[in-house]
Amino acid sequence: MIRNICQWVLYKRLGWKKDVAFELPEKYIICLAPHTSNWDLILGQLFEHAEGMKCNFLMKKEWFFWPLGPIFRRMGGIPVWRSKHTSMTDNLAEEAKKRESFGLCITPEGTRSLNPDWKKGFYFIALKAGLPIYLYGVDFQRRLIQCNKVVIPSGDVDKDMREIKLYFKDFKGKKPEKFTVGEVD
Repeated sequence: MIRNICQWVLYKRLGWKKDVAFELPEKYIICLAPHTSNWDLILGQLFEHAEGMKCNFLMKKEWFFWPLGPIFRRMGGIPVWRSKHTSMTDNLAEEAKKRESFGLCITPEGTRSLNPDWKKGFYFIALKAGLPIYLYGVDFQRRLIQCNKVVIPSGDVDKDMREIKLYFKDFKGKKPEKFTVGEVD
């Protein structure tokens, strides 16, 4: 029932389309960009439910106050303490190895503001846990959610991040002025 409602809202009412070339395996990381607005979370939740996916996501801990905290946790949110240097990538990689299924969606910019210096935590989680990274682009201009590239981390973070950034360079976020892939040689 929820799936049908979300499909109707996302695809019929809001007019979004999907171009997804892959079935997700039991364990994966989704790298989702651009992330320029709080609407990205709502769109992501609609897509997740419309497609019957179950995926956790990272979100700054400041959003986990009452009454939103329990709601975000139920939705799959994992709070991130950005001011603390924790071993979150190690912990998530170990958790991924232990579980039979593991799905985690991360926005590499780490913020809704303009940021050319993308976070690499998603990459290191995937590398340490041996997971593929599915690149999901959200294009508000074309009303398109697209995934037609998967990256298997090679260990050469600069080369792989360049490939990832190039994939996202033409996607337009809700606020396009807040998105950049930075300098890509």
